[in-house]
Amino acid sequence: MELKEKILKELETVIDPELGLNIVDLGLIYDINIDEENSVNIKMTLTTPGCPLHDSITSGARYVLEAMEEVNEVNVQLVWEPAWSPELMSNRAKDWLGRR
Repeated sequence: MELKEKILKELETVIDPELGLNIVDLGLIYDINIDEENSVNIKMTLTTPGCPLHDSITSGARYVLEAMEEVNEVNVQLVWEPAWSPELMSNRAKDWLGRR
């Protein structure tokens, strides 16, 4: 399994507490960039800009990746463009929320 796949698997353990779904299936992860030194830059968003749990969710993402042996450094960038929409969710998340 390549490192990007492992990172996605780890990010699936980070749950949005309001929706009870992981941040990968919710479509909150926009980009994963891994440099030659295995420093990881994550570009992600949240379902709403005013989300009161933004620190908890972004810290959770950082925490699970920093625990990986292969990863040297983690930077999580929270972005609002493009805005999140339900269409970004995986089919599994849509099924869970009854949106498909």
